[in-house]
Amino acid sequence: MPEVVLVILLSLIAGFAMPFGACLAFFDLKRPNVLSDEWRHFIVAFGGGALISAVALVLVPDGSEKMSAASAVIAFISGGVAFCLLDIYLSRLKSSMGQLVAMLSDFIPEAIVLGAAFAAGENTGLLIAGLIILQNIPEGFNAFEELAVHLSSKRKILFMFVALAFTGPIAALTGYFVLTEDHALMGGIMLFASGGILYLVFEDVAPQAKLEKHWMPALGAIFGFVLGLAGHLAVT
Repeated sequence: MPEVVLVILLSLIAGFAMPFGACLAFFDLKRPNVLSDEWRHFIVAFGGGALISAVALVLVPDGSEKMSAASAVIAFISGGVAFCLLDIYLSRLKSSMGQLVAMLSDFIPEAIVLGAAFAAGENTGLLIAGLIILQNIPEGFNAFEELAVHLSSKRKILFMFVALAFTGPIAALTGYFVLTEDHALMGGIMLFASGGILYLVFEDVAPQAKLEKHWMPALGAIFGFVLGLAGHLAVT
């Protein structure tokens, strides 16, 4: 199979993990007695842990290697501030998009890294694809349930998630053909996204994961982070 076809296929499968997670959430809303509140909060926290693992183990380490220390710090802070301003704007619009923004801010730069890894001949491409798939399922679940509270047509939300899945191949091909040689720009994108993800985790994801007198949701964050850690250790 030609390498570019493999990149498209892997990024598309990773993208469709989002609507797959959304379908699970759709089923959960149709059959609310199947999952308890504790398990729903566990899934939210798991997605938060997966996001933090992406920041700590993939985006920040790889991004900071491609830039000077000062530029890396500026890019990271800029991402956090930009996502804070976006969150304020969405709040004024009374829009509930935090989980969706967090999911895409994680998926798009990681898909870029996926494409660039194959173009550079690195052996981490398949691992990155696997991590994205496992991250996007709980993130798709969480984002769908958040949006479903405010939007009446749940089928339209599912169609939107399917459309968003195609951003994966676009981002991966951008990394494969365009950003492989521009290390500073790719590093800036990764660190900018990292700052935004970290802001969203503590602003939108972590508060929703907390459940009084229950401890399983916090364990979800641990398992989500361990997911990324295990993959990272497998290739180091």
